[in-house]
Amino acid sequence: MATLVLHPENQIQRLNVLVNKVENLQAMHPHILTTPPSPKAWSIVEIIAHLSISYGHYRDKVERTLAQSPTATPESNVVSARLWQKFVIEGQRPKGNRRRWKMKTLKKFEPLLPRENLSRQKLDEVFATFKTLHEHLKQSILASRQRDMSRIKITSAIGPIVNFYLPECFEFLLCHAERHMVQIQEILDSQS
Repeated sequence: MATLVLHPENQIQRLNVLVNKVENLQAMHPHILTTPPSPKAWSIVEIIAHLSISYGHYRDKVERTLAQSPTATPESNVVSARLWQKFVIEGQRPKGNRRRWKMKTLKKFEPLLPRENLSRQKLDEVFATFKTLHEHLKQSILASRQRDMSRIKITSAIGPIVNFYLPECFEFLLCHAERHMVQIQEILDSQS
C-alpha cells in the first residue's frame, strides 16, 4: 500500500479552494440552498451546517494539541499517515467527482435546521459559522508547521477506534469536506 504523505501547504491550498466554493454557494438563491434533491437527502445549507458541526467536534482538541506540542523545525512538518488512519482518510476522500460509498451520519453530526422558511439571515449565519470555523482550521494548519506533530494523538469525533496525529486529523477533515463538496455538486447538477 502506497504511503500517504501529508503536507501542510497542500492542505492549506485545498482548504482555500473549499472555502472559496462555499463563499460562491452563499450567493445562490435561497431556494437552491434549501431544496434537497429528495425528501431524505440534505440540502446544500444542511451540508454546510454539517461541516461546521463536524469541525466543531475537533476545534478544542486541535487547540489543546497545538498548545501542548513542542516547537520543531520546518523540515519535520511533513508526516506520513499511519496505516489505519490512512484507511479511514481514504474512506472519506472522493474519487474524482464521485463519493465511493454513502455513509450513515451519527446523530451528533446531523444539521438541525428547519426544512422550510429559512430566512436569508439564518442562511448567512450558517455560512458565517462555516467560514469562522474553517478559518480556525486554516490557522491551525499554519501553526502546525512550527510544531512537532508526532507526539500527541487526538481521539476522533467518532470515538477511540480512530486516533489521529494533527496532520492526519487535518487530512481527514479536508477529505470529509471535499466529499461533501461532491455531494453539493450532485445537488446542483440535479437542479439544472
